[in-house]
Amino acid sequence: MSNPAEPRRGRPRDPEADRRIREAAAGLLLERGVDGMTVDAVAERAGVGKATLYRRWASKDDLALAAAETLFELEVRVPDTGSLHGDLAEIYTDILTLAGSDDGLAFFRLAVKEAARDPRVAELYRASLATRLAGSSAVFDRAIARGELPPDVDRQLVFDWFTGMIVLRILTGVALPRPEDAEALARTTIYGFGARS
Repeated sequence: MSNPAEPRRGRPRDPEADRRIREAAAGLLLERGVDGMTVDAVAERAGVGKATLYRRWASKDDLALAAAETLFELEVRVPDTGSLHGDLAEIYTDILTLAGSDDGLAFFRLAVKEAARDPRVAELYRASLATRLAGSSAVFDRAIARGELPPDVDRQLVFDWFTGMIVLRILTGVALPRPEDAEALARTTIYGFGARS
């Protein structure tokens, strides 16, 4: 006989359902934005009941935040080509390939729009960018060791100019550089907009 003072235990949460819900919400967030994403649509796409969603997230806003968190967890490759130019060219190729895809374009637009609207999303975006900058530290460290960058280089500025250009062009509808432009953009990062060495 169970002790009536003990709390009743329900079924344990299904981590597979959690994953399906997050992925469904993230996909709908990219396709429709926060306003167009509905709990009904997420439940249908994830193959779960609405009650299952509400046991995990109390509101649509909380679910949208979890979906945004999933989107910001994208893995970014950190290459080691033996030169700063080669490393930057590969990083820029990956970013331009992502930004030029339908999902990538939707992601950048959503990130900027929702970061301006919701401070919680803004914090996720800041944390995501900080993680990517920290992940790129090996590129800077190797470049400094090879004498390609000065030890006091402003890493944040080197990181920001390229991603800032991508976001600005997406917001203003100016055509993005193509992945094949990555090498020229890497040279610009290293040598500036003047004479090339």
